[in-house]
Amino acid sequence: MNDTNKKIAVVGTGVIGASWAACFLSKGYDVAATDPAAGAEERLRKLVQTWWPTLERMGMTDDASPERLSFHASPEAAVQDAVFIQESGPERLDIKRATLAQISAAAPADTLIATSSSGIPASQIQDAAQHPERVLIGHPFNPPHLIPLVEVVGGRLTSAQAIEKAMRFYESLGKKAIHIRREVKGHVANRLQAALWREAFHLVQEGVASVSDIDAAIAHGPGLRWALLGPFLNVHLSGGEGGIEHFLEHLGPPVEDWWADLGEVKLNPELNQLLIAGVDQELGTANLADIVAQRDELLLTLLKLKAQSDLLP
Repeated sequence: MNDTNKKIAVVGTGVIGASWAACFLSKGYDVAATDPAAGAEERLRKLVQTWWPTLERMGMTDDASPERLSFHASPEAAVQDAVFIQESGPERLDIKRATLAQISAAAPADTLIATSSSGIPASQIQDAAQHPERVLIGHPFNPPHLIPLVEVVGGRLTSAQAIEKAMRFYESLGKKAIHIRREVKGHVANRLQAALWREAFHLVQEGVASVSDIDAAIAHGPGLRWALLGPFLNVHLSGGEGGIEHFLEHLGPPVEDWWADLGEVKLNPELNQLLIAGVDQELGTANLADIVAQRDELLLTLLKLKAQSDLLP
């Protein structure tokens, strides 16, 4: 990014956009935000103030300040002179295309435009923009101010230079950016989640286990390892001295047998109610806000511990 201009535009300030704004502010950028919703500025500033103590604990630059946040009535005003644009508007094709047309006409020609879209591929929207080669997906994991992962995905018109520039930018924020080389629905992380959800929902539907027991099976079992290493490295460690080669040779056939037995499930009113009732029973009288606060506190501790490791990739 240009050191003489540290302005980032955040277009759309819902939960994702607001979290992005807080992240950028914590790294010493000026953030110009815009959102047409009534009361958007007040909500954004309140969220930034709420998250600021956590961001201070995570570590921020000396020049970081929530006072560097400005709010603008129009997207065109927000993106003028911006060195990077993070669009986080509604997940609707027509709105994405209209927004891209607006902001690309007003932004500097070489400014990257990243959309937080979790489902709409860049190829379906980037031709609505001027200089479509600079439009790409910069999909965060929620909440972006806390979770490091960012999935960078180009469209058919995205340049290799734009991908490289986006990767460097996100990494400069302390993010773990991964380049997804082909457009697929849901990118990578959401597809992996969806695969687990499908089997979890299936097991509940078939009466194999309760909602709370399935949550426990992950949270107190493989989820602990998954927080440290991904699926392939976990498989490698499961193979002992022989690593993944030994695992594939000796456990490959049983795993294939399990794959063949995995269920197909469709959401329906009966299953939905079963899941809702199961979660209600699991939560009991617990306060959801307290659970979120405790989760974020533990997550912050885990992130710090991971950052101190020189072995975990």
